[in-house]
Amino acid sequence: MSDSKFTASVAQESLHSELSERSPLPNLREKILEIRNGLRPGQQQMADWQSGPLAISAVPGAGKSTGMAAAAAIAIARQYERSSSRCHLVVVTFTRSAAANIKAKIRKDLKKLSLPQMGFFVYTLHGLALNIASRHSDLSGLQLENVTLITPTQSHRFIRTAVEQWIANNPGIYLRLLEGHQFDGEETERLRRQSVLRTEVLPELANTVIHEAKSSGISQELLREWSKQTTDEYAILSVAAGLYEQYQNLMRSRDFIDYDDMILAALRVLGNDSARRIEQNQVFAVFEDEAQDSSPLQTQLLEILASDADKGDNSSLLTPHSSLNLVRVGDPNQAINSTFTPADPIYFRQFCEECDRIERLATMDQAGRSTRIIIEAANFALKWINNQSLAKTNNGQQTPDNRQVPFRFQTIRPVEVGDPQDNANPAPVGRGLELYTPRDIHHTVELLSQRVIKLFSEDPTKTSAAILVRENRQGRWLAEALTPVCKEHNIILYDVGERDRRSHVPQEILALLQFCDRPHSPDYLKAALEALVQRQLIPTQDLNALASLPEEFLYPGPLAAPQSETVQKAARLCRSLLRARLELPLYQLISFLALTLNYDQAELATADKLAERVNQQIAGNSSMGGMLSALSEIVSSERFEPVETEDSEERYTRCGQLTIITMHKAKGLDWDYVFLPFLHENLIPGRFWVPPQSQFLGDFTLSEVARAQIRAALHGESTIPDVTQAWEQAKHLKISEEYRLLYVAMTRAKVLLWMSAAQKAPFTWSKPENLQEQTPCPVFPALKRQFPECVVNLAVMTK
Repeated sequence: MSDSKFTASVAQESLHSELSERSPLPNLREKILEIRNGLRPGQQQMADWQSGPLAISAVPGAGKSTGMAAAAAIAIARQYERSSSRCHLVVVTFTRSAAANIKAKIRKDLKKLSLPQMGFFVYTLHGLALNIASRHSDLSGLQLENVTLITPTQSHRFIRTAVEQWIANNPGIYLRLLEGHQFDGEETERLRRQSVLRTEVLPELANTVIHEAKSSGISQELLREWSKQTTDEYAILSVAAGLYEQYQNLMRSRDFIDYDDMILAALRVLGNDSARRIEQNQVFAVFEDEAQDSSPLQTQLLEILASDADKGDNSSLLTPHSSLNLVRVGDPNQAINSTFTPADPIYFRQFCEECDRIERLATMDQAGRSTRIIIEAANFALKWINNQSLAKTNNGQQTPDNRQVPFRFQTIRPVEVGDPQDNANPAPVGRGLELYTPRDIHHTVELLSQRVIKLFSEDPTKTSAAILVRENRQGRWLAEALTPVCKEHNIILYDVGERDRRSHVPQEILALLQFCDRPHSPDYLKAALEALVQRQLIPTQDLNALASLPEEFLYPGPLAAPQSETVQKAARLCRSLLRARLELPLYQLISFLALTLNYDQAELATADKLAERVNQQIAGNSSMGGMLSALSEIVSSERFEPVETEDSEERYTRCGQLTIITMHKAKGLDWDYVFLPFLHENLIPGRFWVPPQSQFLGDFTLSEVARAQIRAALHGESTIPDVTQAWEQAKHLKISEEYRLLYVAMTRAKVLLWMSAAQKAPFTWSKPENLQEQTPCPVFPALKRQFPECVVNLAVMTK
């Protein structure tokens, strides 16, 4: 449906007439129209909403949150006129910072309307679910005073315990996994494979499947049914179901819940007719931002809440007579979480298609954030990537709703003349788009530094800039390389990853203490070695081989094979930790470990705070067991994080500051100047890489095969793919998401987008000194061909 057709359904004149008839406040009509007329056409379509379902597909920089805030304030004003009931609007978004941002904007618009700053609530999805569940604890089963919230990860002790229990209960299947494709029975290899299965393969499979299944309402029994439809030699989905079952039993026995349990608990409440009507009668509509990041159960929760209470549970697919008062705003082209969360852009695409059929789809395709050359580059990249994907999967036949392509066919358009946004589509700085091909990563830093110095030399108080990296290790290397340059030129350098690494202090300290307590445990030894590798205190190496025989690694006998220098360095450091355990009092251990891990000043302060907290908790039980128990509780419940006093968005986008941040964290932010170095094919789009230590199982990973099989079943495919097909589908999902991540990164820039792909770069950034020839990201040469005037001639620069 065209945007103009939608707008016509609620014309400005009818809005004017309706408000003049009903408004008890004489100036409310003019104030609402003033807010509406200050919006772009796409934003106005949100403001014109009065009832029913509405999908808004928005491009980057279109002003989703601004439009939603204005639409929310106008909807509250209409409700204020229509009814004296205490119904309110529920606004849902993805993160706490986004929730705080949109709440402030709604209050500002309500103030413009001279209305009380009330009548609405803003939640994250999990915050909304917890709110519903806690109000009906008898139905939800959540007694909040008795349960602990955790965020399970692959390394979480509950996941690890579930793995150990599953192995104990299924020795035959475990032995089959241990044999892999072939096995000669050699004892050292058997121990190595045990380590890989217990600490990597099975925890990763459990973590992936638990998230995928719980967020989609899939039971262990259904997973086992699906497993019967597949013929893989390891019965991957059956193994996954068993791990899932062990995990759930553990959680129930300890009164722990995870974030998926919150959604399920809220749905249990809404499954009760009386409770559902109570909740629905308090809500006149639901607005959802970042809808492309919702999982199936989260969407179901919002649809039930947004349904007409008189018509019962209307959570089924939309119909032309749907009673859903639900506005969902998102951009499937900015879906960048689906390879590590259960979110999948297919669900928001389906909602858009369903709304389109009933003429309730609008598009916000005008964006004023970026200069025109950046918009052209982003549009070109989107189209080029889709064409490449179609050529491989669909014989080049384009269809607007083709789900095999990474992007929805949606073009960013510059705003029209007279747009209400200040400085919309600003003039470019330099060429606006600059494409570099440095000799190597050191040359990259040199070129990037020169450009940064020039940009900040003019007026740093009005300059915002960021370097977007694909992974944290690149950011850490860049921060070290740029620190002296920034100090010399008085440029503030803010490494977001360095701040985030402070949150890992409790987990790293716990890993080393557990090793000190039980040095002969292969699991604890490997966890400690991983922490030391992460801190770059020992070289990257095969940790499974070291951990499989702890005593031989730590104290090799005279008949043991000679250890390499890298192994000796790791062993010496581990022995020093064990000596400290014997020689130091307990209360000094955490501080000693913090110094050993080479923490910076901020991390040392975090470690001191941690030590103080732990020592207070074990004051009456000063023992290693008490310390480990206290630390485990802190790590599991994630209650140690300090409350941030400054808004994260402001912290990342300050003027006068050069921010180093990952592409994922950059979503939703923007800067005047954005630098995208190290654009190489091995990272974007990357490829699924089966770690050498787990290749005995085959040329695939169990977790990704399981994810692809579960999603195929959820998406209604006629058959569940076998291992080979599932692995190919997983690859496609990965490639699509990496390209969407690049698109998000490109569209963060306002006036200058600086991109580079060095001829030589590391194969892995854990060893940045090992440079080799690297192929650029496929989009990069295509951009150079399309925009030759933006290619920087380095030969001319050096003259």
